[in-house]
Amino acid sequence: MQPSVYMADVDSDTPQVVGRAGDVERIEGLLGSVESGGAVLLYGDPGVGKTALLGHLAHRALAAGARVLRAAGTESEKDVEYAALNQLLFPLWEETDPQELDGAHREALRVALGFGEGAPAERYLVSNAALVLLRRAAAAAPVLLVVDDIQVVDRASAAVLKFVARRLAGSSVTFLAASRKGRGGCVGSGVGAEHEVLPLDEEAARLLVGAAHPDLAGQVTECVLAVAQGNPLALVELPAALTGPQRAGLERRPTALPLTRRLIQAFGSCVANLPERTRRVLLVPALEGTGDLTVVQRAARRLDDGADLDDLEAAERDGLVRIEENDHRVTFRHPLFRAAVIDASTSAERRRVHSELAEVLRDRPHQRAWHLGEACVEQDEDVAALLEDTAHRVLRRGDALAAIRGLTKAAHLSPGAADRGRRLAAAAYLRTDASGELTMASRILDDARPLGSDDRASLYSTAVAVHRMLDGDGDIDTAHRMLLGAIEKADLTHATCDPALEEALYLLLMLCTLGGREELWSPFRTIVDRLGPDVPCLLAVNVATQGDPARTALPALGDLEKLLTDLPQETSPARITRIGSAGIAVDRVTGVRDAIARVPSRGRRQIVTLPLLCTEAFLAGRWDEAAELADHGVRLCKEHAFEAVSWYFRYYKAAIAAARGEARSAEETADAMALWGASRGARHLVTLAEHVRVLVAQGEGDFERAYRHAVAISPAGELASYTPVALLVIGDTVEAAVRTQRPAEAAAHVAAARHARIAEISSRRAMLVDASAAMAAEADEEAIELFERALSHPGIQQWPFCLARVTLAYGERLRKARSTTDARASLSAALATFELLGARPWVERARRSLQATGWMVKRAGGPESVSLTPQELEIAHLAASGLTNKQIAERLYLSPRTVGGHLGRVFPKLGITSRAALRDALTGLAER
Repeated sequence: MQPSVYMADVDSDTPQVVGRAGDVERIEGLLGSVESGGAVLLYGDPGVGKTALLGHLAHRALAAGARVLRAAGTESEKDVEYAALNQLLFPLWEETDPQELDGAHREALRVALGFGEGAPAERYLVSNAALVLLRRAAAAAPVLLVVDDIQVVDRASAAVLKFVARRLAGSSVTFLAASRKGRGGCVGSGVGAEHEVLPLDEEAARLLVGAAHPDLAGQVTECVLAVAQGNPLALVELPAALTGPQRAGLERRPTALPLTRRLIQAFGSCVANLPERTRRVLLVPALEGTGDLTVVQRAARRLDDGADLDDLEAAERDGLVRIEENDHRVTFRHPLFRAAVIDASTSAERRRVHSELAEVLRDRPHQRAWHLGEACVEQDEDVAALLEDTAHRVLRRGDALAAIRGLTKAAHLSPGAADRGRRLAAAAYLRTDASGELTMASRILDDARPLGSDDRASLYSTAVAVHRMLDGDGDIDTAHRMLLGAIEKADLTHATCDPALEEALYLLLMLCTLGGREELWSPFRTIVDRLGPDVPCLLAVNVATQGDPARTALPALGDLEKLLTDLPQETSPARITRIGSAGIAVDRVTGVRDAIARVPSRGRRQIVTLPLLCTEAFLAGRWDEAAELADHGVRLCKEHAFEAVSWYFRYYKAAIAAARGEARSAEETADAMALWGASRGARHLVTLAEHVRVLVAQGEGDFERAYRHAVAISPAGELASYTPVALLVIGDTVEAAVRTQRPAEAAAHVAAARHARIAEISSRRAMLVDASAAMAAEADEEAIELFERALSHPGIQQWPFCLARVTLAYGERLRKARSTTDARASLSAALATFELLGARPWVERARRSLQATGWMVKRAGGPESVSLTPQELEIAHLAASGLTNKQIAERLYLSPRTVGGHLGRVFPKLGITSRAALRDALTGLAER
């Protein structure tokens, strides 16, 4: 049943249930319909919110002036004749003048309700008497009958209620009842309409959990949401069974969340009413997990002579389980029914079932391992080793929580201290990497340290410490030094099959990428060289595409393509994320987005995948989506205290702000990012901050500033080593160099890009390299040919902002070459894309360039027209924005003297004498 705690509605005195507006509207519509006769039965699982809905609707009826009469069925009174009818009609009986009812009706009710002695009246007479009494009461005010848990109402009352419910049409009496799903109450068909109360959707479930338990840690909330599956009672009660440290995510929570008294009452009572053998057999699928009927049947027979699947009939009839004959499986209707079955069993009973399941599953070693682990009490290395191997296998399928449970259980069953320490350290690392539970991971490591450690335990422990440093006050160099030392002490001869070493190498790769410096990369390359052919292929591809892509990405594309081909079948979240990272780094986005969407949405793994989705959405021009993803990422990082990763999300927010003309916001984020990165040795973040500044300056047309920030990333004529951002600003560097009269630097940068064969990485890079060469070309004919080649590469439409910028540059060059018609076509196309993206600075730039091709303007609303040539208009707008004659000349490929001459003609036409008056004068002009 839904908890009786409501969320207050500030505009109403009526308590509000969470996420039930649609249900309320539907039920009230049914109550008022002629077809239903004013009677509605609500049905649904225990705890789904039926009681709360009844209470809410009763309050609304009271507020509307109705009289509400309530009753509820109970197990203790289901054999007491007319017990529910007494609850319902007692208030009316006390108020009724006995003379208002005829003698037969009065006597029938008096005896039935227990207010007098005598022979019981026939049920038909009692039913008529109840109906008469209700209709008389409704003459003064509408009456709403509310009956909860009608499935356990006594039979006599149920018969009367069925009679009444069928005869409400045309009266001012309405009838609202609630029953558990699967246990159709005695009223059933007597109610005119039925409404199933379904679980809450995810948004409403989160709202309810947050309101009831605002102190709940994020990962614990996710666990509660997964178990409760939208059941309101479970959402409120499950966290209440946890300790304070467990609720805060500081201590391990139980594998199965414990049930509170209210949950046991709601779900456990369904189990308690089952036959004893049914309960014993039901424990088998509850512990087996997959519901395989063959396994359940064989284990049940071993458990109890004569036991069979037929013993589940009572549970199936009551709706606790479903037998899916097509899938050959038995499934619980709700996880809490399964939990209630387990909760009702003893430890000995559970161990025996696990033991029998292990015997049945001898041909399935990894499933058998789980059951052996649960059946064992004493330490057993064979079982521990099997559990450890199974944990790593399920991790590759994406179930990190199951892997953590398996490793923890394996540790407890390990006779050897070193083995126990290694397995605990592995579990601690998974807590950090997959779920982001750093505090919990540290506590597990505290348990492991006294046991000693081997190389793998040391790698896992160091990895956890590195994560804590990155998300605290630590710096890249110290973290790099710690992890490098642990790796160099380890045995590197089995890298392809040692998960501890492989995870440590990926973490070292992340540190090197963040640091972006030769002194960090050099020892990492040495380790990779030592591994030789044993280096995992995916690791090698990530090193090539993310470390120094200008020099190493191209040779790795063949291996990457093979990995991307197999990506749709990949199940490991870690591999999906790593393949996606490598693919997006070189513009291979097809299929990556769908694969990443399969990664479980929780913990650090989700936080690591979100930047990839941000990158894809930003490049694809879905900026609103990218901003929403970035906002979500920032919230998650704040919740999990992941400081380092949060800067990637802030970077995308800043990049979008820069492209949309929100310069102040973008610059503030860039300054904060650069400060954080510089203080911790994260040069990659410093270069990302410079990229944001480049976007701001380019949008504002300040090419001198754009050039300074671009060459701070990578000097003109070079593609700086271990600086992936250098590839992002090739076109920006060249354009800024051309606009600031640095043709040699522009040509050198184009040559560097061509020497590195950047164009062969992807069609987007090819477009940008050709466009850069076009901007650097002195002859218009050569420039136009290069622009046309840039715009002919296949698939470039998937990069709208990049494409629009190249199209704009092409149109501007065509205008300079006096190819006006072609210029207008290119500039119009660029303008349309910029408008669609909301890239305001670029919209203004494209619009001014279009005006310069022949748009005429006049003063609107004035007595006389003022005509400016397109060139004069463009120069006037740039001067009004605060640019100097030299800056305007750089932008328009003119000399400062020519700019001054144009302004000398503009001032008299506009009737002004200074630049300060330009902005107001231009405000009065409108496009013609």
